[in-house]
Amino acid sequence: MAAPAPGRGMDHDLAPTGPGWLVALETSGLGESLRQSVWLYPLVEITHILGFALLVGAILAFDLRLIGVRAPLLPADALARLLLPVSMAGFALAIPTGLLLFTTEATALAGNPAFLAKLALIGLALLNILAFHRLAGRRMADWSLSDRPPPGARFAGAASLALWVGVLACGRLIAYL
Repeated sequence: MAAPAPGRGMDHDLAPTGPGWLVALETSGLGESLRQSVWLYPLVEITHILGFALLVGAILAFDLRLIGVRAPLLPADALARLLLPVSMAGFALAIPTGLLLFTTEATALAGNPAFLAKLALIGLALLNILAFHRLAGRRMADWSLSDRPPPGARFAGAASLALWVGVLACGRLIAYL
């Protein structure tokens, strides 16, 4: 017998309870397959972690430039052109695999404070990215070689660092809450 998906523990034989759509998702063939497979759940989880590593790693490298770390050596606009595709590839891996992982224990996750905080922080981080690209990032060519980016860019970088580290921390805490 395969080990249950993390978080199900001893209750994996009990029927899930909660809102109908969550129960339906969790008891779907997909949710059952992921929970029962020896290899499928770990493969999806590893792919999710890889996606987040690419996403957050690229973002953190750019954020460090925004707050002024190694500024003279790295033009911000060139770094953005290099790292944006990496972060987008990571996002493209992390989101669908995260949704797959959600199906394995949708009813429990829907009430998990760490999971809910993770989703809220992802939303805030995405809003921060949008604000950066619409404001300070729009004029990046003007300050790209500057040792000290403008205050709006520095704020966006610092906020992004904090938000994405929070996302990682909350993601890790899901198993413990």
